[in-house]
Amino acid sequence: MKKFRDFNTYFKLLILIIGTSVLFFLLYVVLYIYTTKQENNLYKTTQNQYYNEVTSIIQLHSKTPISTIIDVTFWDDLKNFTESKDEKWYNTYVASQFETYEVDYIGAYTVEGQFIIKTANSKIKTKDFIPKEVMIRLYQSKLMRFYMKIPEGVVEVFGATIHPSNDPKKNKTKPSGYFFMARLLDQSYFKNIGNISSSDIKLVALNSASNVEVDALEAVVKLKDYKRADVANLVFKRSFNLHFKNTKQILIVLILASLINIFVYFYFSRKWIYKPLKIITDVLETGNENSIAVLKKQPGEFGYIGNLFEENNYQRKLLELSKEKAEESDKLKSSFLANLSHEIRTPMNAIVGFSDLLNEPNLSDKSKEEYLKIIKKCGINLVSIIEDLIEMSKIDSKQIAPNYKGIDLDACVKELYETIRVTIPNNKELELYFIENEKRIPKNILTDEIKLKQVIVNLISNAIKYTEKGKVTFGYQINEKDKTIEFSVKDTGLGIDEENLKVIFDRFRRIEDEFSVELSGLGLGLAISKAYIEMLGGTIRVSSKIKVGSEFIFTIPLIYDESSPVQNQIDALNVAIKPNYETILVAEDDNINFLLIKRILELKEYKVLRALNGQEAVDMCRNNADIHLVLMDIKMPVLNGYEAFKIINSFNPKLPVIAQTAYASFDDYEKIMKSGFTAYLSKPLDKEKVYELIDSIFYNRIL
Repeated sequence: MKKFRDFNTYFKLLILIIGTSVLFFLLYVVLYIYTTKQENNLYKTTQNQYYNEVTSIIQLHSKTPISTIIDVTFWDDLKNFTESKDEKWYNTYVASQFETYEVDYIGAYTVEGQFIIKTANSKIKTKDFIPKEVMIRLYQSKLMRFYMKIPEGVVEVFGATIHPSNDPKKNKTKPSGYFFMARLLDQSYFKNIGNISSSDIKLVALNSASNVEVDALEAVVKLKDYKRADVANLVFKRSFNLHFKNTKQILIVLILASLINIFVYFYFSRKWIYKPLKIITDVLETGNENSIAVLKKQPGEFGYIGNLFEENNYQRKLLELSKEKAEESDKLKSSFLANLSHEIRTPMNAIVGFSDLLNEPNLSDKSKEEYLKIIKKCGINLVSIIEDLIEMSKIDSKQIAPNYKGIDLDACVKELYETIRVTIPNNKELELYFIENEKRIPKNILTDEIKLKQVIVNLISNAIKYTEKGKVTFGYQINEKDKTIEFSVKDTGLGIDEENLKVIFDRFRRIEDEFSVELSGLGLGLAISKAYIEMLGGTIRVSSKIKVGSEFIFTIPLIYDESSPVQNQIDALNVAIKPNYETILVAEDDNINFLLIKRILELKEYKVLRALNGQEAVDMCRNNADIHLVLMDIKMPVLNGYEAFKIINSFNPKLPVIAQTAYASFDDYEKIMKSGFTAYLSKPLDKEKVYELIDSIFYNRIL
């Protein structure tokens, strides 16, 4: 049998830890079970006794009023009073003795349930609070005790039927009337019972959560009405302290065991761990090869550590390589920031410079028109740069997720073709071709339409940008076998060299050559496209030759949409078409943005109203039936655009509401349209797009 000293260090430590852990575990288990059992038994017994004591005290406290009402209600004169209603007699013989009843209210009723008279102290102001149903039940039972709520609080009510004195058991004659006594459950009531039971008492509502303290007993007495339904809870609390001598003895045993455990750990850890670690320290401090040799001879993992020291040089080289890569990444980021500064300052320089030139008094109309076109173009470029930065940031922070829905792929791609074809600059001898799929897709496919379009637009735009003359072709093919759709974008442009092909999809990378220097942009388009394709479950690759052209190919999964098509939101919108729609409410808190929108709308002779926040927009739509359209900013004070639209839609669902916002990403667009807005405009606003969208809503045209 293998001796214990021959085991490796890990196994020795394992045995030690398991042994001591089992010892402590058993000790804690015994302590826990014993203490818990004793504590639970004692607390449960005491709690039951306390509850029985409390209920007995309440019953005892009610015996005096019960005895009193029994004595009073077989009284000939009281019986006659229910018929004569002689207040003088009542005041002389009943009201004058009110304090002896030790209640807060007494009242008499006829046998038909008609209120006769009452006497009460200052605690109860309510005149007649006994329900008719109580008297119907009392007619049968002759005596009742219950609780009920009145404006002054919860009262304990005692009721009895009135009979002549020769019928003390109330079984010979029919009731002549009803007599009630009531006392309010107030602080004096609680103090009286509290002194008897040595408890703190309070009245709580039925739905109030009970907060049972560890060092207190609690008894909850449910107060029931005449229907035996709960009215409120009367909570009694009394302090309760536990002292366990046996627990202390077990803790002493535990402390002694802990001391023994510490000694055992100290002794064996020094023998099995300290000495080998001392050798390791010597190796780390001096690099002594003799110490490494000694360490390698140690059994178990310490010998393995000796072998690791021999690999130290190799690891150092890897660290140096990592350092070089980190430094290169730093340089790329610095280059990116410098490029970012250049790309932002370039359009800003044109915007500020030509805006300043517009102030020249002798400027011709032709020059003004030219300057304005330059300012607009630079503004569009600046917005594009900002949108790319925001989109890349959202991808990095994983704030973007694909939104799958069924789309007609062929119609989608053809629509892109028509849209992009008209944007090709006239100074380029360039043709755009769409290669139609050989086999038509029988069904819609499931994918994220917006992200797919963005990828295709990015790739085609890049191809057009880097191709001065020739052609750009794009299309797609279906691979039923692999269940994929393969898209391709091919150009006859400058091409990409081998070095840049390796990093073409990397962030902070931009091809720097004589031609690309003349083009604007941060070079984030391909990085965003790659991220979108991978998000959709696909891949992208590129092949290229200098002065021949490039071809980008990407795939996405082929998943058919088996669900029914969803009706377009604007098609489904039921807008009552009337001529002369002219009143438009603009919900916008920014003065400059409002002035711009107002001027755009007034050029078409629309009447413009303004709301400074979401709440004002809601109020104006509710109070003004002549508002035909709302332009709603999303980010506003008091109520934001989403909240304001939800309220407006609740009382006027046919009123068109267009979201106009600086949130311009595709995810923002999807969120806005899912919220139910009629349409969406992103800032900066394009005047013609605003007119086109408003016309499409007023005249029920599909965009």
